[in-house]
Amino acid sequence: MLSQSAATIETKALFAKAMCPPPADDQFATVMGLAGMVATSFRYQKDEEIFGEDEPAEYVYQVIHGAVRTYKLLSDGRRQIGSFHLAGDVFGLEYGTKHRATAEALCSTEVRLIQRRSLENVAKVDVQVSRILWNVTSGELRHAEDHMLLLGCKTAMERVAAFLLEMDRRLKASSMVALPMCRRDIGDYLGLTLETVSRALSQLHDQGVLDFSGARQIVIRNRQRLRDINE
Repeated sequence: MLSQSAATIETKALFAKAMCPPPADDQFATVMGLAGMVATSFRYQKDEEIFGEDEPAEYVYQVIHGAVRTYKLLSDGRRQIGSFHLAGDVFGLEYGTKHRATAEALCSTEVRLIQRRSLENVAKVDVQVSRILWNVTSGELRHAEDHMLLLGCKTAMERVAAFLLEMDRRLKASSMVALPMCRRDIGDYLGLTLETVSRALSQLHDQGVLDFSGARQIVIRNRQRLRDINE
């Protein structure tokens, strides 16, 4: 959750203009430019909560660097991670007035945020802003559908292969995938136990599909084999 009031946020925040320029395809920056808005930024430490489930959805967020997990706790205490948000990703854009999940920093993370109400007001009169926000929302829906298919229809090995391909694509790694999340996070994302994730990774290593270059650094040797497993 935001530990400071909205007034404190405005007082202490760093402005987006002081940040490194966003990439050319940064839709969030495009929206701010079209709307004439300036975002504020906040830094969060590992495992620090950004917002909680059922809290008012007053802001829309984008990861500047680091990574964020969004999850729901089940009635028996189990955790289901719905998404990992990496640098450039937008999150917290809700359909209703409250957040449906909790968001936490996976590691030292910086996010920028703008008021949701301001975005909505601009979207009512600016077709381009409205279209961009719709693209962000539809992308989240596609991810949710893919994730539901993964959890409901795929084996443990297929889930791990799909996850590695997703991270390989999103992290834009040429050879090594530096994962910001631990294996327990991966298990909670894939609906698997920590032991099952570790066993699947070990099997892929034994088959020559991947190597380990550190606790969270994976070198993918055979992407086609991962694709074949995932199909």
